This record gives sequence, C-alpha cells and structure tokens, in this order.
Amino acid sequence: MSPRRRRPLKKPEPFHVDERWAVSYMDMITVLFCLFVVLFAMSAVDQNKFEKLRNSLATGFGTTVTDKIDTATGTVVPADQANKDAQGFSNLDLARKEADRLSALEEQMNKKLTAEGLSQDVQFQIDQRGLTVKLVGSQTFFNPDSSDLTQTADRVLDAITPAIVPTTLDVSIEGHAANLSTAYPSVWELSSERATKVLRYMVEHDRLPGPRVGATGYGASRPANADQTDAEHEQNRRVDVVVLSDQPEAVRALIPEALKARAAQR
Repeated sequence: MSPRRRRPLKKPEPFHVDERWAVSYMDMITVLFCLFVVLFAMSAVDQNKFEKLRNSLATGFGTTVTDKIDTATGTVVPADQANKDAQGFSNLDLARKEADRLSALEEQMNKKLTAEGLSQDVQFQIDQRGLTVKLVGSQTFFNPDSSDLTQTADRVLDAITPAIVPTTLDVSIEGHAANLSTAYPSVWELSSERATKVLRYMVEHDRLPGPRVGATGYGASRPANADQTDAEHEQNRRVDVVVLSDQPEAVRALIPEALKARAAQR
C-alpha cells in the first residue's frame, strides 16, 4: 500500500499595502456611530442625564468639570469692588453712578424746598464726602447767640429729611461758627449745641434713624472764607447736614471728576 501523499501547504496570500485604508475606514465608521448615538441621546435633553454625559465626556478627554467662570478673557474686578450691583464696573463708572444718586437726592430735596419757598435759604454741594446741605446764616436758622431752631429751620429740616430717611446712608451734622465773641463760653459749645439741636429735630420729628446720624461742633476751625467781613461771618455761621457716601474711598475720590465730565456733556 502506497503511503498517502500530503497536500502541499497553501502559501499565505501576500499583504497589500494599499489595503490599510480599511482599518482607518472602520475607525471612522465607529466614531461616526458614536457621534450619532450621542446626538440622538441629546435630542431629548434630560438635565440629569446631560450632566452625567457631560461629566463622562470631560473625564474621557482628561479635563475636570468645574462651575467656576474663566475670567482670563474678561474683566477682573477686585474683591472689594465686586457686588451684585457693581460687578464689572471700573472705579470711574461707580463714581458716575454715585454722583447720579447724590444728584437725584439733591433734586428731590430742592424740589420740596422750592415748593415751600425755602430754596434760597439752603446751599448744596456734592463732593467726595457725599451730599452736603448747608444751613447758612444764624439769623435764618437760629436766634442770635442761641442754639434754638427758628420756624424756618424747622420747615427746612421737614423738607430735606424725608428724602434721607429711605436711604441707607449715614448722616453727619456739623456745626460751625464765626470767629467772634459770643455769649457762650466759646464758639465750640455754640456750634456743638446747634448741631445737636438739628440732629434731635431730624430724629425726633422727622424719624431719621438715630444709629445713622451723629453731631460734631467745629467752632471756627473750618471757615468757609477769610472770616473778616460781616457777610463772611454770616457764611461761617452754619450747620452742614452731610449725607455721607457709602462707596469705597477709591470711588469717592473720583466723584468730582465724574461731576465735571457730566457737566461737560451738557
């Protein structure tokens, strides 16, 4: 019996380089399939599922999910200037807003004073401290060498205080006097008592909250002029009601500049 002849082994077919495209093609088809699956899943958005998908994709791409905002391309505001009403504003922008607020307060007071025929008895000034309402002339608001308020003083305070009460701003009542002899022991006592009487009237009669107001007597130490003539003496016999700005010092310092810019635009 003759031995069985083995069949010759089939030689492997040679590998063709031009068939490598098939591997890349299959990878592309797989990626497209995944893409359409994701798009289909996102067509009906479920917030919980979307968050899970977002986190999963972020992890897959090697990133960390965060709720923080990237400010690298935005405006970075210092922490002492950032709040819900002012975030993103420069100091000058905030100064303009503060100047507008103080001007509106002055306009409200002046409107009431004009209606009462008292606008000529009051002077206004807006600066880095805030809004100053000047009660000038001792004979208009006080009896000579006295801290007792006149009826005109009562009417003026009744006109300006209601505009201050709704605000959250603090108030400084500051008494001043001419550098002349007085029946008082000194001009310090006279200016202090006059400031205190104004404070008490605003708190007790016009409901200005007491914790927001204080009184100071400066005597003749802060004259508004040379304090030489009778007219100058009269200008220095005054009580200033200062509605203090609550902005940071860097913003308040720019209020005069903001006022000048606004005046130039008119």
